[in-house]
Amino acid sequence: MSVLLLLSSSVVLAQQPDYSQQIQIDADNLSSLKENVLTYRSNVVVTQGSLQMKADQLEINASAGKGKEVYVATGNPVSYSQLLADGQPVTAKANEIRYEPASRMLILTGDAELAQSGSVVKASTIRYNVEKQELSAQSDESKRVTTIFTPEEKNNP
Repeated sequence: MSVLLLLSSSVVLAQQPDYSQQIQIDADNLSSLKENVLTYRSNVVVTQGSLQMKADQLEINASAGKGKEVYVATGNPVSYSQLLADGQPVTAKANEIRYEPASRMLILTGDAELAQSGSVVKASTIRYNVEKQELSAQSDESKRVTTIFTPEEKNNP
């Protein structure tokens, strides 16, 4: 009976949503320039469950209080990947990615691109709610919003 309880508790742990898991940051350098602001530089990797973001620099602003931190990653480009609750992967890249864990919001700016379920959206700015899987994209004068849908493959005998 105790083995069954241990196995069921490990299944519950495995099914925790990414946003409820700890955030780990690895980088070559860390500096604290201002109170409540941390800056990581060079080979920055942010991990939270299946979420992974890679950047050249990451600034974390914690001035709004615990649980309301804002992560701003910059790079050439910043990359993002995550497995959603249904097992579908989401990938993204942009010159800057702002991640707000409290609202589960990603804001991609500068050559932004987000791919999910075989479709790709490209725009100047993409706002994506990871939890609700809601997306909005805007363009500027030099770039239009582009969406590419990949047709479903049919198996022919």
